Amino acid sequence: MSAFNTISLTFEESIALLTINQPKSMNALTTEVLSEIGEALSQVEKNLECRVLIITGAGEKSFVAGANIAEMKEKDALEGEIFGRLGNEVFLKLSTLRQPTIAAVNGFALGGGCELAMACDIRYASENALFGQPEVGLGITPGFGGTQRLARLVGAGVASELIFSARMVKADEAKQIGLVNHVVPLEDLMSNVRDLAIKISKQAPLAVEKSKELIHKGLDVSLARGIDLECQAFGLLFSTQDQKNGMTAFLNKEKTTFERK
Repeated sequence: MSAFNTISLTFEESIALLTINQPKSMNALTTEVLSEIGEALSQVEKNLECRVLIITGAGEKSFVAGANIAEMKEKDALEGEIFGRLGNEVFLKLSTLRQPTIAAVNGFALGGGCELAMACDIRYASENALFGQPEVGLGITPGFGGTQRLARLVGAGVASELIFSARMVKADEAKQIGLVNHVVPLEDLMSNVRDLAIKISKQAPLAVEKSKELIHKGLDVSLARGIDLECQAFGLLFSTQDQKNGMTAFLNKEKTTFERK
């Protein structure tokens, strides 16, 4: 397993925890941070015992306050595009990760931080969390998927208002518009997220992974095509031992422990 300079990655039974560990810079995203996140995701993907990934930021003030402005300031057009493609490559890797992902948003989630959270499947926010895409105030657009994922999550109208005005929203409004799933006190954030991760990890892993794949594919195809993909996956899972064990246990009123094969 690789050693990291800017993040940490730990595995505890079936759950991985990735922490952006740069609290002095509010966990801002640099080229190094993005590259290390990408490497960490490869390790998570390959770990067959891992069933859920949690992502958070070190400290209590910031999940990720955005990309590093000092690094970006002197980039030319080509360098800017390369940086944007790196961020999008890493966040696409996150969104298509085999395992379900949960963002534990503890504080600022601005710019690239909001985009990182949106690349996760589920978002829990602390009461002090603040979300936004303030890039137009810096003379640029959101560059790590913000114009695409925000509209898919909250609708084009709300996304347009937030991006065009650079307005930031507090956690309660983020929940109201559908940007986050739940808002909890800061001191309860990680325990709530871990409880959910444990609950997910106890389900049949192939069924969870297929469900995630279908949800994401369904957003980009017609309803008819999405239903066809669902039918194929539904049938395929009847060939797995998980299905045999799960249904037998249900009929026998027993609990099932699903093991990765």
